[in-house]
Amino acid sequence: MNAKEVHDSAVVIDGLIIAKWNRHLFEDMRRGGLTAANCTVSVWEGFQATVDNIVMVNRLMAESTDLVMPVRTTADIAAAKEANKTGIILGFQNAHAFEDKLGYVEIFKKLGVGIVQMCYNTQNLVGTGCYERDGGLSGFGREVVAEMNRVGIMCDLSHVGAKTSEEVILESKKPVCYSHCLPSGLKEHPRNKSDAELKFIADHGGFVGVTMFAPFLKKGIDSTIDDYAEAIEYVMNIVGEDAIGIGTDFTQGHDKDFFEWLTHDKGYARRLTNFGKIVNPLGIRTVGEFPNLTETLLKRGMSERVVRKVMGENWVRVLRDVWGE
Repeated sequence: MNAKEVHDSAVVIDGLIIAKWNRHLFEDMRRGGLTAANCTVSVWEGFQATVDNIVMVNRLMAESTDLVMPVRTTADIAAAKEANKTGIILGFQNAHAFEDKLGYVEIFKKLGVGIVQMCYNTQNLVGTGCYERDGGLSGFGREVVAEMNRVGIMCDLSHVGAKTSEEVILESKKPVCYSHCLPSGLKEHPRNKSDAELKFIADHGGFVGVTMFAPFLKKGIDSTIDDYAEAIEYVMNIVGEDAIGIGTDFTQGHDKDFFEWLTHDKGYARRLTNFGKIVNPLGIRTVGEFPNLTETLLKRGMSERVVRKVMGENWVRVLRDVWGE
């Protein structure tokens, strides 16, 4: 098969998209041949605002049933592939929406949420993010992990501190993930993961989605799709071909105000970081350019079998386990 045939026939899953919700995004997902994506509906929002976000997303999906469909099971991912649509997995980048109510975990699962990041950059009731001193997983956090295991929501540790991450990995009875991260072996950054952290999560049955967010890449905004492929290869050499996938962190469609909101604690308080100019790697600037990644990985010598795993098959396997199918 040539690269286009491989991409068109593959299950293609993006483990993290936080782009602006609209029909244009859905159209670009179809241009890119995305089978499914973990799409963020909560970062700094509490319970009510997150429910409102889900209502909005449900309405948008209902208005674009020719392009997208909701995903609650891996059977839905297969159905999306068959129907030539993109399956939307609802995900959080912060457990803040659970507030202090353990029962909210199951409520959100019933609303279609399949992946939740435990913390977003800073401290919450569960644990600590990657931009401040890490106090580890709280007692309430241990209850949240157990409840997420029970109802079938995946624990995501991408923006989580090293100590909290380690304790979630050890506490969880189901595989956990870094849905979107890069290796600090290629660039030191608070958001990147060390070789030891990558190996630790893989050794405990976890999963790593590799991001292409330019501030975390070795060459920053001068990066190309080959630099992204290099990061994928670097991570795969540590975690193996079965524990790796894609998690782009696409932010397309958002303006400066959105990034200001993201980079301040709770969305408004102290500044945590400043990304500067954000430009995705040349060759995969938009979701619609996803086929270029399949082509690049093949050109660099990755086998078709492994490319299919990286592009989506591995995500399906680990989600099936976590979702209890």
